[in-house]
Amino acid sequence: MARKTERHEVRRLAERANYDRDTIHAIVDEALICHVAIADGDQPFVIPTIHARDGEHLLFHGLKGGRLLKAIASGAEICVSITLLDALVVARSAFHHSMGFRSVVLFGRGEVIEDEAAKLAALETLTNHVVPGRWADARPPNAKELKQTQVVRMHIDAASAKIRGLPPVDDEADHALPIWAGHIPLRLEAGEAVPAEDLREGIEMPDYVRDYRRP
Repeated sequence: MARKTERHEVRRLAERANYDRDTIHAIVDEALICHVAIADGDQPFVIPTIHARDGEHLLFHGLKGGRLLKAIASGAEICVSITLLDALVVARSAFHHSMGFRSVVLFGRGEVIEDEAAKLAALETLTNHVVPGRWADARPPNAKELKQTQVVRMHIDAASAKIRGLPPVDDEADHALPIWAGHIPLRLEAGEAVPAEDLREGIEMPDYVRDYRRP
């Protein structure tokens, strides 16, 4: 992965930029949803989708013929954005209110995964990214489902992270104001799993479902 290029360098509030590979990977791996920017002729689109990382590649899947996958499969350059929201930053002044976040922007070109074994391996990675351990329990795709599903990957050619910490940054002159300042933590939290209404009796909930937690 390219750590930093002039074209992809963070310029606005550059002190919050981070080009460390492990930092970028950690943000990508924690997120469940990304947004992919593509161009279809003169019309731009930003489409949310599920992703998973496999080394220096991002994996995507969906029904064949969709606009997003066609664009990625074409080999055109695409841009992927991911944001994790950690807190609301409440400052003394309205101007300095903000949010604590970790984000990445990734650039690369895509290709179709044609080999059936590689395609199944990518689908396993995608499934286990969302619910670790699920692929081993689920029925694998049959021939018809596999034919209907397109799997593509994008090599991460360049990437940058941007991280905004939690403390408010008020002007020193405002520190004496009788106004509360701080931050409100936010997190994505899993609730208690709910069995399907048509689930057969006697099927126990797997440990990885009952104990599911977000990082």
